Amino acid sequence: MADKRIWAPWRIGYVSGEDASREAAAASDGTELGQSAEKTPKKSPEPASWQPAADPACFLCRGAACYEDEQAARQQNLILWRGKHVYSVLNRYPYTNGHLLVAPLRHVAGLHELTDQQHLEAMHLLSRYTQKLRQLLHADGFNIGLNLGATAGAGVPGHLHWHLVPRWPGDHNFMPTLAGIRLIPQSLAATWEALAESS
Repeated sequence: MADKRIWAPWRIGYVSGEDASREAAAASDGTELGQSAEKTPKKSPEPASWQPAADPACFLCRGAACYEDEQAARQQNLILWRGKHVYSVLNRYPYTNGHLLVAPLRHVAGLHELTDQQHLEAMHLLSRYTQKLRQLLHADGFNIGLNLGATAGAGVPGHLHWHLVPRWPGDHNFMPTLAGIRLIPQSLAATWEALAESS
């Protein structure tokens, strides 16, 4: 059974230990349980220019591209931060809220293909986001992983990326076991706002 996601932003207060009124208000747009505006994001603007050797079908290359209206593209593509060699983006299909990806700007599949600067900037960014997620979302722990190749579970085998998954006690319940559903307790928009404002 393929995992499904139910966006449940009213649970963020329970998970983080803080009041969830902001997220609950954002969710009160009339969408039914199990449905979300996140499932039908607005169409991203077309890039003004691509990185060298980019694959236009790759969503990570689309995020790494340059746009005329950078702020609109950043919000539509859920880009949190862009550096000289790598960038960070929220995972549109998260395991938990705050699940983000760190990827090189360059379309590259193998670790051995990264430059020393790309490796270093990626590690610094992962380290920085563990601190940000600890401060802003009160994460208690993290899973950090890299899937290389389709056989290893890479959803985008041509463009490597690290997953940074914040974890909390109680961040999952019986839903994955019984129904193959992940409950995400914060909207992507609220997570993007919290992280983008501090990046």
